[in-house]
Amino acid sequence: MADPAPRSFFRDLSLPAIVAGFITVLVGFASSAVIVFQAAQSLGAGQAEIASWMWALGLGMGVTCIGLSLRYRMPVVTAWSTPGAAMLVVGATALPLSDAIGAFVLAALMGALAGFSGVFEKAMRRIPVSLASGMLAGVLLRFGLDVFVSVGTQPLLVLAMFATYLAGRRLFPRYAVIATLLVGVAIAGSQGLMHTEQVRLQLARPLFTVPTLSWAAVFGIALPLFIVTMASQNVPGVAVLKASGYDAPISPVVGWIGVVNTMLAPFGGYALNLAAITAAICMGRDVHEDPARRYPAAVSAGVFYIVIGLFGATVAAVFAAFPKELIATLAGIALLGTIGNSLAVALKDEGEREPALVTFLVTASGLSMAGIGSAFWGLVAGAVTLLVLRRR
Repeated sequence: MADPAPRSFFRDLSLPAIVAGFITVLVGFASSAVIVFQAAQSLGAGQAEIASWMWALGLGMGVTCIGLSLRYRMPVVTAWSTPGAAMLVVGATALPLSDAIGAFVLAALMGALAGFSGVFEKAMRRIPVSLASGMLAGVLLRFGLDVFVSVGTQPLLVLAMFATYLAGRRLFPRYAVIATLLVGVAIAGSQGLMHTEQVRLQLARPLFTVPTLSWAAVFGIALPLFIVTMASQNVPGVAVLKASGYDAPISPVVGWIGVVNTMLAPFGGYALNLAAITAAICMGRDVHEDPARRYPAAVSAGVFYIVIGLFGATVAAVFAAFPKELIATLAGIALLGTIGNSLAVALKDEGEREPALVTFLVTASGLSMAGIGSAFWGLVAGAVTLLVLRRR
């Protein structure tokens, strides 16, 4: 979907794209940063190391978002591996931090090799668009549901935000999400729901840890981290790009993410990958009606991620100040168009409707097996269903 002719970034940049980038970072950080903190603590990292982790992850996500999006003129959004962090919390407590760092380097190198070799891309190109769209709809379903679940705890805040969005879609479609965010912040502030007392301006310092490696780290961290990141993160990330109509060059994208990850692993950048849920925010119609002009949203997200890296502790406190209902409502509203479009594409082809529906249901179920999340198993279930029905 990239333009054959070079595009001007500043011509394509818009306020909705900048806001989409901010929402992407807000949702991604607020929903999983605590797991990253826990992962670092479980490996014996102190406050200085945790700040270094946030510096490395923020810088890595920022550089890859900006560089890859500008290179390919597509909204390429990266993220830290949340399942990978969860795995570290429960599975790596007996190892020294230097062994864990060595495992991070090894896992990143394997990711780069899987990307540049083309093996990963060949496997991904076999996934039909209907299944990719069904998976995307399943992944995003709970975000749409959370909008209305949040009404039970903060009815005024959520209903006012939803009413603002509806009015905005009618009167000023491109700025509907922006207006929704502003109204939400205003109401949260007036009700005393914004907790800004912990916000302090503080720069993060990178801290290099010399990598070491043991067999326990290879089999206990490196291999599981590589598999979980590829299956639970990169597979859905590619599917999101595909479902949104972007024919990204997967091999170099995944490969360069692995290279950046390798460089930042000694500072605590444990795993970087393509984003799925947050990426969808940068690919929706609210960013721009023209899909070719949505990549500045990912670039904007990259800028905000770099700010997170430089001011890790400060940004953590700022995002923690937002009430969870505001974040849930904002994410769900920003993803409404993507959810609807994904369902429409998934169910369009009658011959692939049932497999796409199975993919959607398994993904939405939250099923997790062998430490791998439901997005991967949804694609597996849909592919099996498709093969069986076609054979019949």
